[in-house]
Amino acid sequence: MKPEPASALFAGPFALGTLSEPDGPAFPALVTPDARMLDLRTAFDDRRLTVRSLLDRWVRALPRLHELAGDSRPKRRPLADFRVHAPVEPRQVFQSGANYRQHVIDLHVAHRDPADDRCEEERRAEAAQIMDRRAAEDLPYVFIGLPSAITGPYDDVVLPGWAEKPDWELELAAVIGRPAHRVSVEEALEHVAGYTIANDLTDRATVFRRDMPQIGTDWLRSKNAPGFTPLGPWIVPAASVPDPGGLRVTLKLNGETMQDESTADMIFDVARMVSYASRTARLLPGDLVLTGSPAGNGMHWGRLLRDGDVMDGAITGLGAQRTRCVAEGARP
Repeated sequence: MKPEPASALFAGPFALGTLSEPDGPAFPALVTPDARMLDLRTAFDDRRLTVRSLLDRWVRALPRLHELAGDSRPKRRPLADFRVHAPVEPRQVFQSGANYRQHVIDLHVAHRDPADDRCEEERRAEAAQIMDRRAAEDLPYVFIGLPSAITGPYDDVVLPGWAEKPDWELELAAVIGRPAHRVSVEEALEHVAGYTIANDLTDRATVFRRDMPQIGTDWLRSKNAPGFTPLGPWIVPAASVPDPGGLRVTLKLNGETMQDESTADMIFDVARMVSYASRTARLLPGDLVLTGSPAGNGMHWGRLLRDGDVMDGAITGLGAQRTRCVAEGARP
């Protein structure tokens, strides 16, 4: 599938991407809002450069990237001539659940005790109080994903034959630019290089083990099939996203809007997510911190993904991705 037109690319003077020519190797690129690109291997005189190795030196590289974005002399080529890959290959992926207020309230109401005969308004009010208390007193819910599940923002998503209830989950993802370990909430965003889009697909049928229900969730099985995390298209520098808590997250399925929510609805914001993950793990440049998905998943609509479905995902200022679902074994 092809990228979106130039008008939908991203906010700010430039973004980072990983591109390739037909049958050529992938390389890091500086992408400008007019849908043109510059090969950063040449600009940095490093044929082995990748977006991740650029993030390893992010503090030093950022001024140079701004210079390149403002310099019209280096020849830029049309973005349409290249394939767009996932913008970075992370070492670690930190995923999050139950982090959008309205989404969790909906779940609370939907999964009520059969003996609870209160009206929906009362149950929603109770759920809202629980969410307020959770935001003030509790901790984010973070778990680990596999980098091997990542695919490009326009690649087909193969639905495994064993996945009975594949579902979408569009999310804002923070990209780490400086190592972070035990950082405070106040300093957490200083470790974020930029933001991108992730669609954190989940097979709802395998989230809980049927053979051992007491063991809890099985995120390996339900979330980490190859291609279950379409990522990108771009990493937009943090300076171009001054308020990550004021972005619109929108997913359309075959042209119909299914998710449409502001990141202001997050229970734990990006800074709290990064800080919390860093309490245990050492976050490294290029790592992803996914921040959860808003209301409007397939389970809410009673409509799960199937062969031929097309998902269009967008987040304010970060661009848009388009992925088509293909049943395993359905490729020509």
